[in-house]
Amino acid sequence: MTGRGIDQILPCPNNPVLHEPYITNAKEYVKLAEQKNGPIPKPADFSYVWGDALSQLERMAPDLRIINLETSVTKSDEYWKGKEVHYRMNPENIPCIIAAKIDYCSLANNHVLDWGYHGLTETLDTLAKAKIKTSGAGENTKNAESPAVLEVKGKGRTLVFSVGSETSGIPSRWAASENKPGISLIKDLSNDTIRNLRKKVEEIKVQGDLVITSIHWGANWGYDVPYEQQKFAHKLIDEAKVDIIHGHSSHHLKGIEVYKDKLILYGCGDFLNDYEGIVGYESFRKDLCLMYFASVEVGTSKLISLEMLPMQIKLFRVNKSSRADAVWVRNTLEREGKKFGCTVKLKSDNTLSLLWNR
Repeated sequence: MTGRGIDQILPCPNNPVLHEPYITNAKEYVKLAEQKNGPIPKPADFSYVWGDALSQLERMAPDLRIINLETSVTKSDEYWKGKEVHYRMNPENIPCIIAAKIDYCSLANNHVLDWGYHGLTETLDTLAKAKIKTSGAGENTKNAESPAVLEVKGKGRTLVFSVGSETSGIPSRWAASENKPGISLIKDLSNDTIRNLRKKVEEIKVQGDLVITSIHWGANWGYDVPYEQQKFAHKLIDEAKVDIIHGHSSHHLKGIEVYKDKLILYGCGDFLNDYEGIVGYESFRKDLCLMYFASVEVGTSKLISLEMLPMQIKLFRVNKSSRADAVWVRNTLEREGKKFGCTVKLKSDNTLSLLWNR
């Protein structure tokens, strides 16, 4: 979530005016964070917000770096009326995303259209010019629903489909149509939706492709994974031939499942936000986040391992977590993963490894 307060500390901040019921200037989010944890550099360089994550990325050297980008990237002032929260990052701050060598951004979420259709067009254009692939939003239904195709030399293709559910707060009017921009919005978690997604996968998938569904669903708070979500995730794997489910919307970490050797992340939590200093929901530790490094077998796309690095959002940057915080994350994932048959091992370097019944 690189918009709003985060955008204000970067070299090219947007007009800070907001249209929220309680805060009308994005700089107030910076002040709240500083009141809690101390001064934040302004302007911060483009790589600042990634903090310790950059060295960890270099150490782990993943083939692909995939995120859900939950903001509009625009200078548009045409905010979506009737919506309480509006995120935007100035397009001139796109080097912030480039700094982490991000390969792909999922866009089917409840903030990409916060600043209107012009804002969406500018978001798509900015990311395309930066050579960052996207899916989940577009100038029409076909564009919004088309997957991103990511080539990994010597290993094959990864296809990423991005979809959003109204359960995450996405307005129904945001759905793309044949002649209208918008996002790839699924109506429900029904068998009809599964059949539609399966058809789209079958149209492009060939032997050896890795298929990821990046899905924005569910409430911001709460550990519960509704049976409807679990059933939908299983059917994506069984019927639509999806290999990894990248779920997001919750502002905190949720349980993880491995189903038939395929990874299901029900809620990844926020990796970066401007929530420091905002009171409420402290028990969920919204300041703690994870870097997920999934290794899959080439050809079968079966999960080999999932290594996770606990991090902490502080001073609007991602920092390596303390040992105590790593223990908290391990205990939370253990508690929430028990129902899915998963446990978590904490190593001496604070790395977490997922264990499951194979």
